[in-house]
Amino acid sequence: MGSTRYDLDARYDRARKAGYGTKSAGEIFTQNAKRMAHESMNPHGISFRESRDSEVHPNSVPIILGLDVTGSMGHIPHELIRDGLPKLMGGIIQGGVPDPALLFLGIGDHECDGYPLQVGQFESGDAELDMWLTRTYIESGGGGNAGESYLLAWYFAAFHTRTDAFEKRKQKGLLFTVGDEPCLKTLPASAIREIMGKGQQTYTHIELLEEVKKKYEVYHISVLHSDQALRADRGWRELLGQNCISIEDHREIPNVIKGIICDTFKNKTLGTTGTEGLDQFQML
Repeated sequence: MGSTRYDLDARYDRARKAGYGTKSAGEIFTQNAKRMAHESMNPHGISFRESRDSEVHPNSVPIILGLDVTGSMGHIPHELIRDGLPKLMGGIIQGGVPDPALLFLGIGDHECDGYPLQVGQFESGDAELDMWLTRTYIESGGGGNAGESYLLAWYFAAFHTRTDAFEKRKQKGLLFTVGDEPCLKTLPASAIREIMGKGQQTYTHIELLEEVKKKYEVYHISVLHSDQALRADRGWRELLGQNCISIEDHREIPNVIKGIICDTFKNKTLGTTGTEGLDQFQML
């Protein structure tokens, strides 16, 4: 994966022809009508998703974007396919990071939802990224429990990804989750077996966070569009500190992510502070 380039002109032309700017989410995200995840995004039985270097991208930078697709956050993928994704990828490349490899995850609630985790592939090309994003099933589930399964993104990244950045260069990737709920505190072995096909150990969210931080810098973008989101934001700040980025307008998500990634590379350090210049997004 990741052997193609992101071509903004080609993307804008394809988006116009596909009607991304005018069609509803239901028309674009066709899995919604089927009420099931696309078979290619079912994580059951997946060993690894890999971000590898190529002739086109000799210094691949693995980026994981876990999108909350429960009821209150289901509009975010629609916003990304309309114009957020080209802003994100174009901004990263124009900001001096020429070899990004982006993997989409769809995040739900493992206590309530039928499809709490959906998994794309690491990709660099515009057509491939559009394909994986639009294959995502916006389940619009969740429940009245204590949060959503953001810790599934950490589990998958920690145990089911391999990257040349880390294996060859000892460089961490970047993992972003986006949501408005707290993180569920426990991932039972039974849930892992059901989702992934195997699993013998129960993890707390703290344990998974420590595991994933071995290979990724971990961020959460907290979307403050409700009183519940404001309450959840306090917990994220306690958990991640400055790596919790709080925003009121979900349309700023591409700017937040590209800012962190570009700042990280300007500082020539993956795994330290990628949040310089983002104080405007931090809500006190």
